[in-house]
Amino acid sequence: MSSGPPSPVSTSQLTRRIRSQLPWLLHDESGDVPGGFAIYTLSDPRDVREVRYVGQTRSPRRRFLQHVNTARLWLPDQDETAWWVKVPKLRPLYDWIRQLHREEERLPAMVVTRWVEDISEARSAERSHIQFCLGRQLALFNVEAEQAGGQLPLALTREVDRGG
Repeated sequence: MSSGPPSPVSTSQLTRRIRSQLPWLLHDESGDVPGGFAIYTLSDPRDVREVRYVGQTRSPRRRFLQHVNTARLWLPDQDETAWWVKVPKLRPLYDWIRQLHREEERLPAMVVTRWVEDISEARSAERSHIQFCLGRQLALFNVEAEQAGGQLPLALTREVDRGG
């Protein structure tokens, strides 16, 4: 018997596990009738008030799966930087999702905070929620947060998370 590292999880096993966890990871707290565009947040499921990303989508479930898929959780841990993400400013978000998964196989929690009717209202509501989170001094991974000086590099967020 070998006591080496566990064998890697196949993408199909990972997909089944993610889909089975969706009911516990995707919440609509808006109180609105779903329709149009959802404004959502991503956070560590241990503390959903510590928002790390704000976004908008027509389909929260599909967008959640896109975020998790883009993180490529099936790749080996030595691939710590999400080099495959075409927009370098978005890499910290996917590095964070990979970090969550490395730690106890957690996935981010998605909370829908609001539904709006059209795309222009969605963009405005998303920017407004980003500003609200920055006002609470939350370390967002949104590109807008970096432009406002509110995004912390992933290495620094790890130190903060550890109490450093």
